[in-house]
Amino acid sequence: MQRLTGKTCLVTGAARGIGRAIAARFRREGGAVIVTDIDESAGAATAAEIGARFVRLDVSREEDWLRLGDLVPEVDVVVNNAGITGFEAGPVPHDPEHATLEDWRAVHRVNLDGTFLGCRYAIRAMKDRGTGSIINVSSRSGLVGIPAAAAYASSKAAIRNHTKSVALYCAQQGWAIRCNSIHPAAILTPIWEPMLGEGPGREARMAALVADTPLKRFGTPEEVAAVATMLASDEAAYMTAAELNLDGGLLAGSAASPG
Repeated sequence: MQRLTGKTCLVTGAARGIGRAIAARFRREGGAVIVTDIDESAGAATAAEIGARFVRLDVSREEDWLRLGDLVPEVDVVVNNAGITGFEAGPVPHDPEHATLEDWRAVHRVNLDGTFLGCRYAIRAMKDRGTGSIINVSSRSGLVGIPAAAAYASSKAAIRNHTKSVALYCAQQGWAIRCNSIHPAAILTPIWEPMLGEGPGREARMAALVADTPLKRFGTPEEVAAVATMLASDEAAYMTAAELNLDGGLLAGSAASPG
């Protein structure tokens, strides 16, 4: 039986990568899926391919969320996945000493403001029925410090905490609106391609990047989508304010045997 039949599911940043995998899995599980992204051509192509509806959305813009509220006034599942690292236009300093205030704010506008606005939209779109699932995509970087990507780590840590505030607020109101966060580590999406490259050295570079991961491999977007599907479904009806790590065991410590 399809687990999301009868549910309207909205996914941000769904044109590619983790968001695309989640949207595709939700559709296969019977959900009526709304793909949103700032990239109109890629988002529309993804929606057409998986049999979903596309709505252009810049998650950092409040007016876009208000317009979405008019277009999609009721929803059962919202996945706040859209995010940036700050390195999309090339290498720039993102350490605590050299990062510019504008670069710091740009990351937080998308990652944190976008999640705040997405949660607010979701609550308003779910509260009349008093039930729903909000899923915020944080990161392993939201649980540890990342000196070279301080803004990204800060924004993802704030998403982790805001998830718990949203979950508690909804419970206070007597609503069965759940809010949980997913914390992926190294997931093999297009963002890694510039570092991996092509040719004979690709496998070696991949191995080096996951050398500290106990399972010794990248995760896949489909593995993140599987967890998101569980959280979206009624199977997780008693789960709220939880954080689920998909990190191949990285945060558990070392799998190496003592010498």
